[in-house]
Amino acid sequence: MNSYLEKLFGLSGQTAVVVGGTGVLCGAMADGLAQAGAFVVVAGRGEDRGRARVDAIKKLGGDAAFLPVDVTSRSSIEQLLSETLKLRGQVDMLINGAGVNAASAYFDLPDDVWDRVLDTNLKSTHFGCQIFGRHMADSGRGGAILNIGSVTSDKPLSRVIAYSASKAALVSLTQNVGRELAPFKVRVNAICPGFFPAEQNRKILTEDRVRNIMAGTPMNRFGEAEELIGCTLLLLSRSAGSFITGAAYYVDGGFTACRF
Repeated sequence: MNSYLEKLFGLSGQTAVVVGGTGVLCGAMADGLAQAGAFVVVAGRGEDRGRARVDAIKKLGGDAAFLPVDVTSRSSIEQLLSETLKLRGQVDMLINGAGVNAASAYFDLPDDVWDRVLDTNLKSTHFGCQIFGRHMADSGRGGAILNIGSVTSDKPLSRVIAYSASKAALVSLTQNVGRELAPFKVRVNAICPGFFPAEQNRKILTEDRVRNIMAGTPMNRFGEAEELIGCTLLLLSRSAGSFITGAAYYVDGGFTACRF
């Protein structure tokens, strides 16, 4: 990285916590942050996958550690912050990336499924913003928080109503928290991926659904997880992203640009 790009996007000496870093998309984001110089805390429920991600980051020349977290528990997220501070003494960046999906027609949507999706996708993001955001504000150093939305934050899709509702609310949460925390030098943004095959959506990607998705995606393909890294670095960088807060960036091959 040349000196100019290092100044804009370099993260040397900074600490990033990636909640959901055990998954495909946030795992790629964790890789990108580590390659840009950050120490990355990979946080999630799956210890084996988390440690595998840490090993992969170290093989790429980065540095990382795994910490467990139950994102539906406020006390667990508080513990994640505490353990990160013991490990590193600071937190500069947080990605709220835990997420689940559930395919169901609306009339068949069970209450427990609704609660599970909203708790995992939305409430956990609120916990992360509030707990880590308060630390960033109180530290006087500020920081950056990145929430993970979806194209369904903007356009409803069939059979994923709970997921769509959680992601639409997540963008509103991002805007409101971004406004609240701006005076404390804490920036809060969202990245909204289009269709990137991952664990939570493979079951709903039937042949007909894929055909419809491609018909509405001008670039006529799925995204690759690594294609989220550039936007991630922009939104978390203290330099390149310094005047961006309360924003939702869509990385979707043009899907949300198509209204017909």
